[in-house]
Amino acid sequence: MTTSKQRHILIVSHTGRRDSIDAALEVCALLSAVAVAPVLPRDEYDDIRAAEPEFDGVEILSEDVSIDDIESVIVLGGDGTILRAAELVRGTRAPIVGVNLGHVGFLAESEREDLHDTVQRVLVFDYEVEERFALDVDVLVDGKRVFSTWALNEATVEKAARERMLEVVIEVDGRPLSSFGCDGVVMSTPTGSTAYNFSAGGPVVWPEVDAMILVPLSAHALFARPLVVGPESSFAVEVLSRTDGSGVLWCDGRRAHTLEPGARVVARRSKKPVRLARLRRAPFTDRLVAKFHLPVTGWRGPQSPRTDGL
Repeated sequence: MTTSKQRHILIVSHTGRRDSIDAALEVCALLSAVAVAPVLPRDEYDDIRAAEPEFDGVEILSEDVSIDDIESVIVLGGDGTILRAAELVRGTRAPIVGVNLGHVGFLAESEREDLHDTVQRVLVFDYEVEERFALDVDVLVDGKRVFSTWALNEATVEKAARERMLEVVIEVDGRPLSSFGCDGVVMSTPTGSTAYNFSAGGPVVWPEVDAMILVPLSAHALFARPLVVGPESSFAVEVLSRTDGSGVLWCDGRRAHTLEPGARVVARRSKKPVRLARLRRAPFTDRLVAKFHLPVTGWRGPQSPRTDGL
């Protein structure tokens, strides 16, 4: 592992797409031109070398350089690629800046046409770091922890078989709330409120709000509304023994664990936030409008109260 004071910037890209490979090559060249070492995960380096055999002059994460020596992360892709980058630098101080090459790219900070400017700003630390609420997620069986993971967007408990319903009981802060049959349950952060939670009919929560959200999926129950609780609360979802079959826990669509009847999933606020680099200050409302192409025709701006008594 290197111990020098050489600057290292990690590049994470969606190497299954040619446009992402081209963007990665461009970023590597920009960094190398100013003597900053571009760093790639081994699998992505191999993918790019397969597409461009002449490609070289980078360092490999965990082989040539430690994750703790990474200064920042430039992500080239959509939200899924950003989630993968967050997994790689989990527990470090390296901020993540996303360049959207996907569709919505809600977590991304800039678009492909701004790539050169984005790299230049990262090089001179011209950004603000925003810490995003994450979840610690544990699976317990007979009171023993059998699996631990985390989530930036959401942890979901889902049925494993399409034809079978999942029977669960929901708990908030150590107290039972309701039991029902369902397709699953989504436990989300404010960051994830525009992801699976949004598709499931949950509320959009502004990222500066410290909260957790729970949304049942297709629940057979009179009381199956979305819940919003404070940051010190905890959710638990237990797969009841009367469930015919098993469930599965998914975190950010990347980390999974099978849930047999009797398994219990507990989600609470993590002590390790995810650090996102922000290049500009903009109201979250504007991001919603831009990313979801929301209609705002007819808006006339904030109206000041009249002072003429009429």
